[in-house]
Amino acid sequence: MRESVESLFSLHDKVAIVTGGNRGVGKGIVRGLAGAGARIAIAARNKAKTDEAVAEMEGDFGVEVVGLTADMRKPADIEAMVKQTAERFGRIDIVVANAGINFHRTPAELTIEEWDEIIEVNLRHTFVVAKAAYPYLKKGGAGKIITLGSMASIFGIEFLSPYGASKGGIMQLTRSLAVAWARDNIQVNCIL
Repeated sequence: MRESVESLFSLHDKVAIVTGGNRGVGKGIVRGLAGAGARIAIAARNKAKTDEAVAEMEGDFGVEVVGLTADMRKPADIEAMVKQTAERFGRIDIVVANAGINFHRTPAELTIEEWDEIIEVNLRHTFVVAKAAYPYLKKGGAGKIITLGSMASIFGIEFLSPYGASKGGIMQLTRSLAVAWARDNIQVNCIL
């Protein structure tokens, strides 16, 4: 018997968390997951935008979506977001560490505070989200973690130095997590 394409890519009964899922690339990822039937937690700082995204996904796809307010600069917010998702849905299967920021400045124009903020939100948040979700994925016997890199991870761009550094770090972090957690049937991949 041949399986349909829809059944091959079905995420029915799967639970996903998407950080920064209320706009841009993150919202596109949420649409893809919702279209495949996943139940989703959208986590971001802007509650109004998150509420709009939740209503849109529920209306367009008829799946259960929850909006969580979390600042990706704060590990306690990230850990609470993961715990709330597990409590709400009873499990976590997919984690998409998408949240990120950037300031378009040359290295000479960039402040140390801006550098630190980009590294904190982009790279550190990716690690904290993965680490917080790991026990839930392991308990479930499998899981997927998807990180977001960039072509700036590979190519030097004059006005994207901390962004490129953070995304290059995400690529290497992804490799390390993939090796560390393969034995737990947790697959970790990076999208550029």
